[in-house]
Amino acid sequence: MDGATEIGWEPHEIALLNGGPRGAVTVAVVALHLKGALETGPRRTLCATGPEPEGLGPFEGTVLDCLREPLTARELVRHSDVRLAVALARIPLADEGLLRYPRLGPTRGARRRVEFWRARHPLPTVRHGLSDEDTLLAVALHGDAALRMLLPRFALRAGLTAPGAPADRGRFSLGRGRFLRWRDEYEDSVTGDWGAGHGGHSGGCGSGGGGGGD
Repeated sequence: MDGATEIGWEPHEIALLNGGPRGAVTVAVVALHLKGALETGPRRTLCATGPEPEGLGPFEGTVLDCLREPLTARELVRHSDVRLAVALARIPLADEGLLRYPRLGPTRGARRRVEFWRARHPLPTVRHGLSDEDTLLAVALHGDAALRMLLPRFALRAGLTAPGAPADRGRFSLGRGRFLRWRDEYEDSVTGDWGAGHGGHSGGCGSGGGGGGD
């Protein structure tokens, strides 16, 4: 369906409006997984593997750079380089009037547009035949529900979802329970998720499954 082109936003931008920094990082992790650029390790860590794939955008590239050392998905969201990348990704959305100042949450109009596109592109009922682009759009719009439908094993190994937790439409839990997720969303709205600086990292990642198929 090439829905991201139709919408006019990158998948991580859709997810940023839909689920904040957790949404954007989740979509970037899934994109890197589909490209075979990361693997999962012990204790739900993620780590870059192999050469950088061609055609990575700046946001996904930053996430991949941060995974030169093993990190959990929650640590990744809080990494200073990722927080800076999120801040930069917010700028064009704010310029379009889709984020409200000063805390840069989505405006009412942005929420309505995300809801419109979610209805226009409902959650797929089967995994077979979906392109990577369609998979990313589904995750960006439907959050945990899409992860459980399309990438259940990877989502659990990577700490993007938790076993037995409800998959609310459009929510990105990063494996957290409902109360802790809401608490973190409140803390993020207060801190603004700002960060600065960019540094290189090195390190290994234990075995636990590579990228590509779920």
